[in-house]
Amino acid sequence: MAAGSPQPEPARPRSGRRARARFGTEDGQATILLLAVAIAVITGAFFLGAIAQGIGIQSDDQRAADLGALAAARAMHDAYGGLFEPRQIGGRPNRAHLERAAYLERARRAAQATARRNGARDIAVAFPDDDTFAPVRVRVEVRDAVEIGQGERVPAGARAEAELTAPADVALWSAGPGDYRGPLARRQGKPMRPDVAAAFDRMQAAARRDGVALIVVSGFRSNAEQAVLFARHPDPKWVARPGTSLHRLGTELDLGPTAAYGWLAANAKRFHFVQRYSWEPWHYGFVLNAGTSSVGFTARASGGDGETARTLPSFVPAAYAKPLAQAAQRWNISAGLLAAQLMAESNFNPFARSSAGAQGIAQFMPGTAKAFGLRNPFDAAASIDAQAHLMRDLLRQFGSVPLALAAYNAGPARVAACGCVPPIAETRGYVARILGLLGGAGEAAGDQGLEVRLVR
Repeated sequence: MAAGSPQPEPARPRSGRRARARFGTEDGQATILLLAVAIAVITGAFFLGAIAQGIGIQSDDQRAADLGALAAARAMHDAYGGLFEPRQIGGRPNRAHLERAAYLERARRAAQATARRNGARDIAVAFPDDDTFAPVRVRVEVRDAVEIGQGERVPAGARAEAELTAPADVALWSAGPGDYRGPLARRQGKPMRPDVAAAFDRMQAAARRDGVALIVVSGFRSNAEQAVLFARHPDPKWVARPGTSLHRLGTELDLGPTAAYGWLAANAKRFHFVQRYSWEPWHYGFVLNAGTSSVGFTARASGGDGETARTLPSFVPAAYAKPLAQAAQRWNISAGLLAAQLMAESNFNPFARSSAGAQGIAQFMPGTAKAFGLRNPFDAAASIDAQAHLMRDLLRQFGSVPLALAAYNAGPARVAACGCVPPIAETRGYVARILGLLGGAGEAAGDQGLEVRLVR
């Protein structure tokens, strides 16, 4: 190499450059990764916030819908009786009467006002059973939306339904009207309804002829007395809860001694006493006079046909006054109850047919008609007689007007299975409408007034 020539720089380790390059690349990747994580966290927080906001809005919407439906149902409850008031009294308008359209408008206004007070803006109100003469169900829908980005909106909202129905405490063997308030007779010092006492006298005389001495252990007990007994022995199988014991109706007798149980089981039915519960061989109830206040309505059909016809509700067409009076007399059933049923069943149309196959003024299914000897369900008089026969049997079986009505509509098996008015919208509405008609006709409705219930 010639003197004065530039000297080459010392070689740098290539491995060092590679190490720095590799290190610099990992720094960049880590930065990008951290940035991606940060973006994901921010985005997730945004969407979580949107979801939380949506859940909050949904909750608010449901609350507004629930309260709106309840408010509408309460308005219907308060106005319900007006539907059954006559339009005129003595040729003058009856201020107590309420047209169906006005009744529904009251409910709609109550729903909308309540839902708005609870933050709802877009509100729809509907009546699922508005094809009936006295609707008892209301549906309130609140429509809303949640913004989740630049102008993007996701639909939200809520729906609720409420109804008028028979009281929740109407249960098997529970008539609902409270203590019997009529006159009482006493046998062996125990109180009971006078007709029960007369029947017991006949049964006691027959037992005596067979060498059996009947003892009355217990008769009528008020709810207050039942409360004391239940407090001492709080087992519902052996001591009924206050308000549910049949003893409060004046129809029930606890009988003895033990040696009489066999005779009672074989003979009590001849005197219209039935053993209420299989596990209580001493408890017998009187079932002949179903058409009395003891099972939920006041007026028995009594006197001549004209007398019964004059006490029929004003909505009964004149052509059906006599058949109703005769059936009520024959089967010892309130003519008002039968009339209210016919109104709810067919609006007194003797040729009515339902989509389910029910026929005639009393809407008998073919199988039921055959079982009660009804050859022609379009014969109004014969149908009313069969209706009264069936209702007499159902009242004897269930001891309650609401339960008997539910059994007429949904079948006895469904009522017996739950010991209640089954949770079927059609059946609950049917019972409520008839109870409303009975109240409008001046008869006790078999309960302490319809209840408001949120059902969805």
